[in-house]
Amino acid sequence: MTDHLTEVAHPLVQHKLTLMRDKATPTAVFRQLLREITQLLLYEITRELPMTTKPIDTPMEVMDAPTLAGKKLALVSILRAGNGMLDGALELIPSARVGFVGLYRDEETLQPVQYYYKVPEAMEDRLVIAVDPMLATGNSSAAAIDLLKQSGARDIRFLCLLAAPEGIARMKEAHPDVPIVTAAVDRGLNDHGYIMPGLGDAGDRMFGTK
Repeated sequence: MTDHLTEVAHPLVQHKLTLMRDKATPTAVFRQLLREITQLLLYEITRELPMTTKPIDTPMEVMDAPTLAGKKLALVSILRAGNGMLDGALELIPSARVGFVGLYRDEETLQPVQYYYKVPEAMEDRLVIAVDPMLATGNSSAAAIDLLKQSGARDIRFLCLLAAPEGIARMKEAHPDVPIVTAAVDRGLNDHGYIMPGLGDAGDRMFGTK
């Protein structure tokens, strides 16, 4: 992928996103919709995966069939809300390796604070897809990508549900080599750093917490 930002306008993505935005949507339905949208967005972000062929024996004849090349890709969840996207991603790519970046946002400074980090080996040889539903200020996302690059990752893509212009600009400044795929770019941030109109706190709505 070469574009820094891809907004996926597919009708199914937009319809499901509207259901997720609705504050009346219950937790279980919110989680299911997030898994479904994640899989639709993954179709876009994995469009240019490297391919090779291998011989297989179909019921009719032997053929050289297309298959993914190279090491298995890595899915990296930016905790905690990233886990909701991780579930859907693993349903689609069950053989992927999985990593976790634990960051929380200081509500006073809006800066990220790290509390956990664990990723697969050989990150330099893998396509790495970092997942987090919300790209708000971009500070936590940029910090997570910093950590992934320190672990050797060179081919990184960022997958989110919603993005704010402020977060997009922050990521482009910090990591212009990391493409972003999102379902929607919203208006902007409020004084507390939440995306507007947004859908609220994705983690709280996903896990039923306040």
